[in-house]
Amino acid sequence: MPQLDTSTWSITIMSMIMTLFIVFQLKISKYLYPSNPEPKSMTTLKQRNPWEKKWTKIYSPLSLPQQ
Repeated sequence: MPQLDTSTWSITIMSMIMTLFIVFQLKISKYLYPSNPEPKSMTTLKQRNPWEKKWTKIYSPLSLPQQ
């Protein structure tokens, strides 16, 4: 039975590891990785809301006239 002959195990294991390493390197190298993101200057435009145009006064309950 050739499976019990341990003299070829080391070369078989080493060749398997090398083959897997090469195959994985080839598979990984095919991916295109995106470049690192760079910060962009953000300029925000001030949008006016309709309720900002009107002048409103908030009355506290203590400043209201008593009834």
